Amino acid sequence: MRQTLYIPQGLKTRVEIFDGFGKEELVKTILVTLVAGGIDALLFLIFRNVVTSVVFMLIAISGSVMMLTKDKTNISVVDQVGFMMKFARSQKVYKYKHLEEWK
Repeated sequence: MRQTLYIPQGLKTRVEIFDGFGKEELVKTILVTLVAGGIDALLFLIFRNVVTSVVFMLIAISGSVMMLTKDKTNISVVDQVGFMMKFARSQKVYKYKHLEEWK
């Protein structure tokens, strides 16, 4: 008699606000919003333009949400960039001198 094992896919181990965006991403988005708010206040003091300030904040908030939202493989854009930087640092660099072959 053969017994099969059923392994469900797509189970979430954490509570998410919407698909791929949970409490951890919300905290990071709030931090980005606070930093962007400080930069935005400085921009407003310099340029005195409300439209520029509002657009800057909207881009900062929506950009951080898009970059921090995880896809089906549980990797976000920020995670992927981190992986690429870690891989680039792990590569060895061999410096060499080019010599003329026939001398």
